[in-house]
Amino acid sequence: MAHDAHRPSGDQHGGHDKHAGHDPEAFRRKFWLSLVLTVPIVVTSHMVMDWFGYELDFPGIGLVGPVLGTVVFGYGGWPFLQGAVREIRGRAPGMMLLIAMAISVAYLASLATAVGAFDLDFWWELAALVTIMLLGHWQEMKAIGQARGALSALAALLPDEAERLDPDGQAQQVSVADLRVGDILLVRPGGRVPADGRVVEGRAEVDESMITGESRPVARATGDRVVAGTVATDAALRVRVEAVGDDTALAGIQRLVAQAQQSSGRAQVLADRFAAWLFYLATATAVVTLLVWTLLGDPREAVVRTVTVLVIACPHALGLAIPLVIALSTAVAAKGGILVKDRLALERMRTVDTVLFDKTGTLTRGAHTLTGVAATAERPGQDDSGQQTVLAIAAAVEGDSEHPLARAIVSAAQAQGLRRTATGFRSLTGRGVRAEVDGVGYAVGGPALLREFEVTLPETLAGRQEQWSRRGAAVLHLLRLDDGRAEVLGALALEDEVRPEARQAIADLRRQGVRKIVMITGDARPVAEAVAADLGFRAGADEVFAEVLPADKDDTVADLQRRGLRVAMVGDGVNDAPALARAHVGIAIGAGTDVAIESAGVVLASSDPRGVTGVIRLSRAAYRKMIQNLAWAAGYNVVALPLAAGVLAWAGVALSPALAAVLMSASTIVVALNAQLLRRVRLRPQ
Repeated sequence: MAHDAHRPSGDQHGGHDKHAGHDPEAFRRKFWLSLVLTVPIVVTSHMVMDWFGYELDFPGIGLVGPVLGTVVFGYGGWPFLQGAVREIRGRAPGMMLLIAMAISVAYLASLATAVGAFDLDFWWELAALVTIMLLGHWQEMKAIGQARGALSALAALLPDEAERLDPDGQAQQVSVADLRVGDILLVRPGGRVPADGRVVEGRAEVDESMITGESRPVARATGDRVVAGTVATDAALRVRVEAVGDDTALAGIQRLVAQAQQSSGRAQVLADRFAAWLFYLATATAVVTLLVWTLLGDPREAVVRTVTVLVIACPHALGLAIPLVIALSTAVAAKGGILVKDRLALERMRTVDTVLFDKTGTLTRGAHTLTGVAATAERPGQDDSGQQTVLAIAAAVEGDSEHPLARAIVSAAQAQGLRRTATGFRSLTGRGVRAEVDGVGYAVGGPALLREFEVTLPETLAGRQEQWSRRGAAVLHLLRLDDGRAEVLGALALEDEVRPEARQAIADLRRQGVRKIVMITGDARPVAEAVAADLGFRAGADEVFAEVLPADKDDTVADLQRRGLRVAMVGDGVNDAPALARAHVGIAIGAGTDVAIESAGVVLASSDPRGVTGVIRLSRAAYRKMIQNLAWAAGYNVVALPLAAGVLAWAGVALSPALAAVLMSASTIVVALNAQLLRRVRLRPQ
């Protein structure tokens, strides 16, 4: 049983709320009961008996139609009558009012016939009409329910219970609703993380695909954050709770999905406007049809044609055309780690011709990594044993340091299997650190350390350091200390590493037809140019804005827009907020644990910039489906209305109300099936 504490409240039907208060199960029950009652009404109809050449006669046969037909009208037709009242009260006449008018005219005409005031036995058409309408609405509600299943699927990611550790380290089963910030939880192998938190003990590969869309498990160890709903695949973790309930990333994702599914874009506004026009057109056509056929001396055909017009003109497919695409596109996006906050932003993404990336944390990892090691004694043609010695000693000296550069050096040494032990660790504030390795004193630090020990770089290192510095690398030096004297043994370069997936993201954007790729950063021009070259920026086509203050990023976006470019800004949503808000589309990246970024219209749950191409693919595919559905729904009514009114009756071409209901339901099914094709959209290149 899924934990439902995080299910968002409010209307879950978004813009398509014609069936507020009903669910697929309610329509299913009404359909089957109405079908059971419709069968005897049809079988005992004199018109049907004449068609098929059989005869039935038994006491009370004349009451079958009026009695069962009244039940079908009152029970099966009730949702449509309720909807009509809501549309009248809301001064928004549409589909439900048209259906209610059609079945009411059919019922009143048949009732008048039953009491002898009219000559129109219409019971079987009425019953068939209501039953087919219920079937169509049941299938529609199922389609919308399946599309909006993303919210239920997200809620199902949370377990009902968690294992909370007491002060003695014993695990106790508690309800997830009872968890509090600061609790220590045990997450067993294969278990789901019940709340956002930080690992305090253990190391495991964590499956975060349900949050970020990234299929490969991610290593999480002590100090790393984990997100509610993710799975520890291969080992146990102890996690300190940092967020529960509505404050978790999962709850934030649910809110964004619900918000996007309830929002309306330009296509929805157009569909709503067309549906309103269609109501007035259908009503006018029905009145004219009734008058013309009555004046032609055929009151029975007048009623039949009028009811058919009202049925065939129901903007059922039109009402479903956009909401179902919205529901499906946002569900597909959420499954792929793309969270759509603003429907208009997703619609605009298909027209974007310029993508502006913030460098740090978006195109780069935002954390330093070791990119170069040089040893003083190395000579051309030598092997790299000298470099390994420098790295091993430097990592040992930095072993107890918490500085990010120190962590990068230690990680690089561990990755190469280089392990040495240091003793006597001391921090030299503002200069570096020192320690002893195998009884020898060493120090690691930057330029301030060199000045303190009054040493200069050997020529073999000076050239390398100049190259590294031009790229914007941080350079640390390894010194051997001996009786107050210091000797430089080597140097290490650390840079903000370019994300490997960033290169693919830029290549994919070009294949998608994006004209210009732009990078913006506060780093120096040489650093920015080096990163751009690494990413494959094209001279003369792409642009780099360097040494830009956070407050000036907004002006850069405005400048690009003044040139006539349609800009999507991709940033981390913190100091990029004004630029994200000004861009035609703001995309916040790396929000796996912070999805409430108000300035962006689209949020990428992972830090993978390739998600931007997924937004473009989805935008274009969703727009195509909207236009296709609108064209079908509108074209269907343009062709069907004249036929329903009987303009070709002279040629023997006429639609019955029941056939009109079948065609109307068929048009809805076509729209629903077409929208379902969105599930085939690949948000990531294969």
